Amino acid sequence: MTVVESTRVLAAGSPRELVRAAFSDVEHDYTRGSIRRAVVVLAIPMVLEMGMESLFAIVDIFFVAFLGPAAIAAVGLTEALMTLLYAVGVGLGLGVTALVARRIDAGDAEGAAVVAGQSVWLGLAVCALVAVCGAVYAEELLRLMGADAAVIAQGTGYTRVLFGGSFTVVYLFLFNAVFRGAGAPLIALRALVLANTINILLDPCFIFGLGPFPALGVSGAAVATTCGRSVGVAYLVWVLMRRSPRVRLEWRHLRPRVAIIARLVAVSLGGIVQFLIATASWVVLMRLMSVYGAAAIAGYTVAIRIMDFTILPAWGLSNAAATLVGQNLGAGSIARARASAWTVTAYCIAFMLAIACLFVFANELLVGLFVSTPEVARHAADCLRYVAYCYGFLGASLALTHVALHVNLDKTPSPRRETLSA
Repeated sequence: MTVVESTRVLAAGSPRELVRAAFSDVEHDYTRGSIRRAVVVLAIPMVLEMGMESLFAIVDIFFVAFLGPAAIAAVGLTEALMTLLYAVGVGLGLGVTALVARRIDAGDAEGAAVVAGQSVWLGLAVCALVAVCGAVYAEELLRLMGADAAVIAQGTGYTRVLFGGSFTVVYLFLFNAVFRGAGAPLIALRALVLANTINILLDPCFIFGLGPFPALGVSGAAVATTCGRSVGVAYLVWVLMRRSPRVRLEWRHLRPRVAIIARLVAVSLGGIVQFLIATASWVVLMRLMSVYGAAAIAGYTVAIRIMDFTILPAWGLSNAAATLVGQNLGAGSIARARASAWTVTAYCIAFMLAIACLFVFANELLVGLFVSTPEVARHAADCLRYVAYCYGFLGASLALTHVALHVNLDKTPSPRRETLSA
């Protein structure tokens, strides 16, 4: 597809042409043409990308479920703690997407590369803290979450490996955010497809000891996931430094620029705090469930993993708002940016309401795909049914959070007036 064809498709293309455009490497101009068509072209790879991100947990739970409720509980308690890291990664990623999108549409590719370079230092600081705490205090963290002796015995290795490999989580969020801001979400999708393929292949090998692989039990799931994510990060670095058409990262862009790092933190802070508050509720929920034993923890773990599989695609759809609003504001099209925000919000609410209906009327069917233990299945089904009633509000919140970041960004100088030395 050529740039001319892309412009025509965004203006009046058929559904088939829109799908083709979504998987094309051609740069699209999202400041012109139909907003709804632009949302579709952006959202398809972004929704699939987030679906791929949620697939890690789904695959892990599917295989770990064969090891029993204690193993599922170990994964659930660790993942509840990991959501705090996800919140930081997502919040920082939103800031990176916003700054990169503004610079790209302002014609400042060099400035976008500088933002990408500074995100590396932010990620390093977060990873160092999380990796040390998780690797050293893995057993204590599980005990703090209310795990019993059986869960601690099975889950300590899983917690240690997953926290120790936290750099793979953070850099996947940050580098994917760079490509989303640059209007190239297909690259982020490819990285996650590659990472998930490796995870799916390695999970049963490391968990059950297939072929030459050692049988690591629950810890094997963490090893497989970390390996898959590491390959995904390596691919993104290679594209950024060698093949990226819009943001080319070079060594000079990695020179620390305190002002830009500070601005990234300032822009991301609202999103980080919001998602820390939201994810902290999951940590508290899992801690409360620990009082009722491994079966309750296992049930809620399965339910939350299913919820992640629906929330993250909605998050991907919301990412379209970040790119559209950012690029249109960067081009000075305020009315179009506003219309883009409301269009994406409407789509998010509709999607989440559809999922809510599925959770209310087919919760037992969904849970049955992962567990057969009656007590575990009952807890999981109840969790899905009750959470479904807030899904419409959650859809609106996801989309408007991305828009709010650009409101915060407009309180600081425009990228057209910034210098690279800032």
